[in-house]
Amino acid sequence: MKLSRTLLLVFVISAILQFQAQTDEAVIKDIYKTSLTNGNSYQWLDYLSNQIGGRLSGSYNAELAVNYTKTELEKLGLTKVWLQPVMVPKWVRGAKEYAYIESSEGKTTTVNICALGGSVATPGIGVKAEVVEVKSFEELATLGEANIKGKIVFYNRPMQADLIQTFQAYGGCVNQRYKGAVEAAKYGATGVIVRSMNLRLDDLPHTGSMTYEDLPNDKRIPSAAISTNDAELLSSMLKLDTGAKFYFRQHCKQLKDVQSYNVIGEIKGSEYPDEIITVGGHLDSWDLGDGSHDDGAGVVQSMEVLRLFKVLNITPKRTIRVVLFMNEENGLRGGKKYAEEAKTKGENHIFALESDAGGFTPRGFSFDCNDANFNQVLSWKPLFKPYLIHYFEKGGSGADVGPLKSETNVLAGLRPDSQRYFDHHHASNDTFDAVNKRELELGAATMTALVYLYDTYGVNPISNPSTLKD
Repeated sequence: MKLSRTLLLVFVISAILQFQAQTDEAVIKDIYKTSLTNGNSYQWLDYLSNQIGGRLSGSYNAELAVNYTKTELEKLGLTKVWLQPVMVPKWVRGAKEYAYIESSEGKTTTVNICALGGSVATPGIGVKAEVVEVKSFEELATLGEANIKGKIVFYNRPMQADLIQTFQAYGGCVNQRYKGAVEAAKYGATGVIVRSMNLRLDDLPHTGSMTYEDLPNDKRIPSAAISTNDAELLSSMLKLDTGAKFYFRQHCKQLKDVQSYNVIGEIKGSEYPDEIITVGGHLDSWDLGDGSHDDGAGVVQSMEVLRLFKVLNITPKRTIRVVLFMNEENGLRGGKKYAEEAKTKGENHIFALESDAGGFTPRGFSFDCNDANFNQVLSWKPLFKPYLIHYFEKGGSGADVGPLKSETNVLAGLRPDSQRYFDHHHASNDTFDAVNKRELELGAATMTALVYLYDTYGVNPISNPSTLKD
């Protein structure tokens, strides 16, 4: 009799799990179908990119983007939409930069540069000096002040082309952009030129953030990025003509901090409202393009997650919250502010997902979590197989959601195909025409499917079906 009851219990549990799996498959199929046939992410991105444009932190365009996205979220009929104030830096580029290489014979060749975000301006007449080419800070230190003082340091370490993970290649050389000026100033350099973080050869300079750390204002030197084609040209000319000089002029300026906002909307959970699932991207962008891939795509995909829940009449058990973070590019003020207030309020963020790797075809996710929770997400992998989503790996999540990390929660990052991402990243060709509608919508559906599963099952691994509380 006892054995019969045990077998019956096993049968019932098996039937329940099979039914739930079929339900999950059906819901996820509807999510993809709706995103691809009745999506709104591409329409939102069109307006954000083409009607507003680049959204540099503290700018008028950033303010327009805050108002636009708040209004659009309010149209979705969410439980609540609000603005979270945050003070952000205000850096302005000014007039277009200008640069040329001058041979020892006095012949000049114009090249393409752009100021790095946070850089000081050159003197009004610009800076012209001999050039020292290096590929690392160690090489810089070896040369020392005797070989660097009064010269322009040219950092020319390229992204490593044989790395399939392009973000790994980016991480392998981005320190020369971020800290290049600080390191060069130690040895009396008069300026810094950095090879753009780009895997292909083209004429587009790529901007990005840089720091002076605690360097006094009078010791700060101007820092600019040079296109990869022109970096190759400059390197070649220096090998042939050691007396060649470089000239550049830029007019950027750091102003006082200004108030901006994170844009937040949520659907209140019906069963566990105190368990919060957050999905987001960053609303600010650099100013050279319109920020469609970085990170307009992540913004509209995150908004679409909540819209799909509403359109498909999915009543979440847990609170689903979208956060459009401000100032990821040059300060991370929005992400830090959100996490700070969440901690003050004692909010329980069980899962947070960020999309900040472009609007290309989704491949999967990277997860920052413990082994038990990672095993849980691996059990969901078959649900994504029909949509060619196969990448489920431990790794980083996103800069904005990173401050939410705890010992028990799960952070994740959407991982689209990244092979073309750095062709556009922080450059003037990060524009709406570079985003494929279908790829963008597939990413939004993939994010929604994962949020749905976390809402359904929570973050507790299913180690014993009989203890399943949902």
